[in-house]
Amino acid sequence: MSIQALAPAKINLFLHVGAVDAENYHPLSSLVAFAEVGDLLTVERADRLSLSVVGPFGAGLAAEPDNLILRALRHLGQATGAGEPPLKVTLDKRLPIAAGLGGGSSDAGAALNLARQALSLDVSDEALEAVAGVIGADGPMCLRARTAWAEGRGEVLTDEPRLPPLPVVLFNPGVPSPTGAVYRAYDAGLVQSADRPVRPLDWSTASVIAWLAQQRNDLQPPAIALTPEIGEALAAVAAADGVALARMSGSGATIFGLCQTQTEADAAAATLADAHPNAWVQSSILALK
Repeated sequence: MSIQALAPAKINLFLHVGAVDAENYHPLSSLVAFAEVGDLLTVERADRLSLSVVGPFGAGLAAEPDNLILRALRHLGQATGAGEPPLKVTLDKRLPIAAGLGGGSSDAGAALNLARQALSLDVSDEALEAVAGVIGADGPMCLRARTAWAEGRGEVLTDEPRLPPLPVVLFNPGVPSPTGAVYRAYDAGLVQSADRPVRPLDWSTASVIAWLAQQRNDLQPPAIALTPEIGEALAAVAAADGVALARMSGSGATIFGLCQTQTEADAAAATLADAHPNAWVQSSILALK
């Protein structure tokens, strides 16, 4: 018997980044939400651990000998003392790669949750988060997959239940934006601070979008400098009818456009897809999980 779960796209609604510390990490402050689109994970019991990758963006992972899913599941086996989980895992890769959507971390988080369920493991949420943290700072937040403030290196999480459902259009121009290169370019330029903004007093959709417009993504300028197509994508989304705020997510290259209504988001996605047939375009909603 197989079980499935969505590994949702992670969106950094804003991303304030400080100077690199002595351990070569960047402090950050971000409000993170998750879309209702993402990769699809399927697991079933098997004789040994294996991973198959399919889907529209699966070929881009074919050369990876050991991706985050396998690393996370092996760490889970070590943490429980049970060895490698005997699971057949299938990843339907629907999100673009190196897209600023937390795809790999979200895949690993979904795999950990499914493994606990499929194997009836006696592992607490806290222990599972510790395993997720081994694969990177995004691990615990993607394991939770719910709206949260992220601070520290991204591992200090505070749930934010007041964020309203936000209609969104997602646009990826079809070019990768490697995280390491973007951070190096950021370090070589104007370095900001990981300041935490005062939270909104009014959590209505219009007020939240207006508040977010006052924030920034500090990685957006260096990402655009490295990959001009990101700037072109940002301009295209910002110009679409119904889009109230356009910004890059994470280290790019995906641009998100927030709208007041789902009808506006759907219409913006249709217009953008027609005008940019080689881009990846989706409308969705950022919702509390």
